[in-house]
Amino acid sequence: MYNEMVYKLTKDASPEEMKKAGLGDHFASHDKALFYNDAAGNPFTVTYIQAKGDPIADLYEDIAAEEKARATYQWLIDLSDDPDLNDALAFLREREVVHSQRFREAVEILKEEQGKKKYF
Repeated sequence: MYNEMVYKLTKDASPEEMKKAGLGDHFASHDKALFYNDAAGNPFTVTYIQAKGDPIADLYEDIAAEEKARATYQWLIDLSDDPDLNDALAFLREREVVHSQRFREAVEILKEEQGKKKYF
């Protein structure tokens, strides 16, 4: 979905328009191909993904990631005046809300089960 949004937003852009939009360096290295990076241009790396090995701690990390994604989608919606793009971003934002809720439910289940004796 992300790829399709970026493609639709840049497919007819000229090199001059890409440069004017602040994407000149990206265009020079990658043409219009996607190259995942943050708003400051830092490339994506899996070091952003954290895991402790404790299910409850890891689920809280997942909740935080979902909430950050939700906030990012909202910021993008606030910056955009394209109704079709905003509809897609709103769908993605709401998906993050549901993910966060499911992770929160999983935390509560784990807390309930944590002290129980296991029988196999």
